[in-house]
Amino acid sequence: MIKKLLNNKILLNSQPSNSVISAAFIITVAGLASRILGLFRDRFLASAFGAGDTLDIYYAAFRVPDLIYNMLILGALSAAFIPVFTGLISKNKNEEAWDVANGVLNLALFFVIIFSLFFCLLAPFLMKIITPGFSVDKMDKVVLFTRIMFFSPIFLGISGIFGGVLTSFKRFLIYSIAPIMYNAGIIFGVLVFVPLWGPIGLAWGVVFGAFLHMSVQYPAVKFLGFKHSFSFFRYFSDKDIRHIFKLMIPRTMGIAIVQANLFVITIFASTLASGSLAIFSFAQNLQSLPLGIFGVSFAIAVFPTLSAFYAKEDYKNFIKSFAETFCQIMFFVIPLSVFIILLRAQIVRVALGTGKFDWVDTITTYECLKFFAISLFAQSVVPLLTRTFYAIHNTRTPFYTAVLSEITNIVSVLLLIGRYQVLGLAMAFSISSLFEMFFLLIFLRTEFEDLGDKKIIKSVIKIALASLISGFGVQLYKYLIAEAVNMDTFLGVFAQLFISSLAGLIIFLAICESIELEEYLRFKQSLTKRIFKSKNIISESTDEVSGI
Repeated sequence: MIKKLLNNKILLNSQPSNSVISAAFIITVAGLASRILGLFRDRFLASAFGAGDTLDIYYAAFRVPDLIYNMLILGALSAAFIPVFTGLISKNKNEEAWDVANGVLNLALFFVIIFSLFFCLLAPFLMKIITPGFSVDKMDKVVLFTRIMFFSPIFLGISGIFGGVLTSFKRFLIYSIAPIMYNAGIIFGVLVFVPLWGPIGLAWGVVFGAFLHMSVQYPAVKFLGFKHSFSFFRYFSDKDIRHIFKLMIPRTMGIAIVQANLFVITIFASTLASGSLAIFSFAQNLQSLPLGIFGVSFAIAVFPTLSAFYAKEDYKNFIKSFAETFCQIMFFVIPLSVFIILLRAQIVRVALGTGKFDWVDTITTYECLKFFAISLFAQSVVPLLTRTFYAIHNTRTPFYTAVLSEITNIVSVLLLIGRYQVLGLAMAFSISSLFEMFFLLIFLRTEFEDLGDKKIIKSVIKIALASLISGFGVQLYKYLIAEAVNMDTFLGVFAQLFISSLAGLIIFLAICESIELEEYLRFKQSLTKRIFKSKNIISESTDEVSGI
């Protein structure tokens, strides 16, 4: 009986998702926890250091280590490893699939270590290019921070392969917990390492977070059947691994363009007032909360499904899954964009307004947040659009689109930064995001005769109208609450934010219910089924405990 009860518990925590929405729900809940922890992380950083030199150094130091991870690991995973690995699993070629996983892990680890050592030696030269506006003292510190952070791509590289395996098997829960551990490690660095070692503790916190990100996924991957074996040179002749390398080359080049975008931002921000890079990063992190929870979560959840449908040449369900996921993302993100724009000041004050983060920092950050929110819907569907191309083994088109988007970004920065300073960076980012979504949609439309266009247009119009109406409710309650509370206190600002957003949410959901919006009904049904299913499992387990 006890063993059966434990099996029920395992089933509750690890059973693969049966639909994209339920899978996305798992990722979303864990993602929400991770993003909330990320807000606490940023609040601790803002309180301890404010928007000044230390956080400029901290955020600039991420650039080169992140470049290595994103190009060598993220490119292989999102564009190549998962489709190939999923294809083998769907054809019951498990032994070949695990052999591919071993080969990719060994090769990825080798190249990550080589590149990390190489760029570690070149860090002083590289940081002079990336942060030309930094003083000599800031330059020395950013080089030291960067060299320490080179440990993180090693742990994240291993973790990335583990995450690809878990995603392919649709084991989304453990995969989604990993970012929580990463943020927990960074917070540990702020609270423990910084008091012990000073600001350099921030860099060691990042390394510790990366280690936790890897460690939490290993038991689940091992449980699925992974056994590491080191055999290096023979993998170069493996046809599946050669196919992965072939697919990842355009994706890696596309990621290089995205990283170039971050480098452009860092270069220009380093020439602005102290704290500009920190303010930009804080605002971007705030808007990434809904982006990560909904845009990225749904894209991750549907990716193995799209890959499997394409591998089986089931194009009808492929298009259906894409269209439904696109509309579901819009259902969450469009109203949130409206709420963020209307409540941006309250969001920044609640999330960051403490300690050394002063009023000037607050104003500049929430104005940046406004421009990010304008393009939030575009940013949220780009991960889905790019993964749709990867599922059909087309990695070139996203690369070309990324090039066009980056050209748009650079031109926009040059035109706007002189007049708007750091706000110009946020404006340029949003403009390039809108262009990227537009280009991807056009190119994807050429791949298929129909993408569910009528359904998408009809749903987006309904969602947009419901969001605008609920926005009026948010604005009304914002003014009503301001008259009833002390807006000079944290509790007053939090009450205004919470009640106004809750009122807007209720209005939005009421409208969706009244017009029987398909995306709302699908989400409601999925949520109800999941709650009911969990209650049944817990009830059955309780009955068995009573009988022991």
